[in-house]
Amino acid sequence: MSKARIVGWSHSHFGKVEAPSTQALMGEVVGPAIEHAGIETADVDGIFVGVMNNGFSKQDFQGALVGMAHEGLGQVPAVRLENACATGSAALYTAMDFIESGRGRIAVVVGAEKMTAIPTVEVGDILLGASYREEEAEVEGGFAGIFGRIAQTYFQKYGDRSEELAMIAAKNHSNGMANPFAHMRKDFGFDFCNTVSDKNPYVAGPLRRTDCSLVSDGAAAIVLADEETAETLERAIAFRARRHANDVLAISRRDPTEFAGARTAWAKALEEAGLTLDDLDLVETHDCFTIAEMIEYEAMGLAKRGEGYKVVREGITRKDGRLPVNPSGGLKSKGHPIGATGVSMHVMAAMQLMGEAGDMQIKDARTAGVFNMGGAAVANYVSILERVK
Repeated sequence: MSKARIVGWSHSHFGKVEAPSTQALMGEVVGPAIEHAGIETADVDGIFVGVMNNGFSKQDFQGALVGMAHEGLGQVPAVRLENACATGSAALYTAMDFIESGRGRIAVVVGAEKMTAIPTVEVGDILLGASYREEEAEVEGGFAGIFGRIAQTYFQKYGDRSEELAMIAAKNHSNGMANPFAHMRKDFGFDFCNTVSDKNPYVAGPLRRTDCSLVSDGAAAIVLADEETAETLERAIAFRARRHANDVLAISRRDPTEFAGARTAWAKALEEAGLTLDDLDLVETHDCFTIAEMIEYEAMGLAKRGEGYKVVREGITRKDGRLPVNPSGGLKSKGHPIGATGVSMHVMAAMQLMGEAGDMQIKDARTAGVFNMGGAAVANYVSILERVK
């Protein structure tokens, strides 16, 4: 079986952008990704699109929009995937399955979301579609309210860690200053992130505005090829391991502070790769809220349960630390256009491994981890990437 390789990519600016639709956003990244890979449009065997939608746009059937956005792809088989905030990784993994089953040699993966064209209150309701509405539809604060409750539960069990959450926010905003694609390129600093104010109010206590990722528009694309084809191209990033693990959708039926599915995905991915966290040069992790990043430290094995704060205090995940986490600025600074996020995270890691990350670059990066999750740690994807060409 020929394994799939990442051979090219493209990334749009994230933020409130002028592009009127996901179709327009896809058009910004598909052509440049094909060019970056060094292939022709005619070489593409399959298109895999990640768009959550769920009401962001009345236009659905969005797998077909790539063929509308890029001339020459209208006849290529295309499918759209959705898996909440892990939609982009779902599209990527499905494209890899397509290649590794022998059904095609080259695939284009596109993740996109247009979130800012509707009122903010509607955005909150749409995002609650990634929760179990039967139990959580009336949560105050939308999806931020769900993670606010997770933070409250965590604090009750392990103590108030608001300062450490502010340190995570400050770290990621500082990192995002070096990311030309980031929605919020501003270094707020710890004091601002740690202080409740008119500009940094509680969104869903104990989470403040700086603890929450941004509502963003954007797109990212990846070109995959089989091993033989990748050998003929300029660059190749391999998946040393990839794992997808789920947890129960309803928070009432599990411990929401454990992120058990994330823990399982990380453990199985590292085992498959034959590596430990000490072998990784960086991690891009899903910091939709700062409490998520801190719990993810525990789920990946950087700390025992309840001790993620020590990772923050010791500076382990800073850009100059033992294991830099989110050198791109993460969702916190880069933005979180739902369907684009999983693809974007893999692009950020691939750029690091090819030495193409510019001011974000981690010196001599050769192996990277990516963790993308859908919902409150329901769909959990872990990739271990390494440069092979």
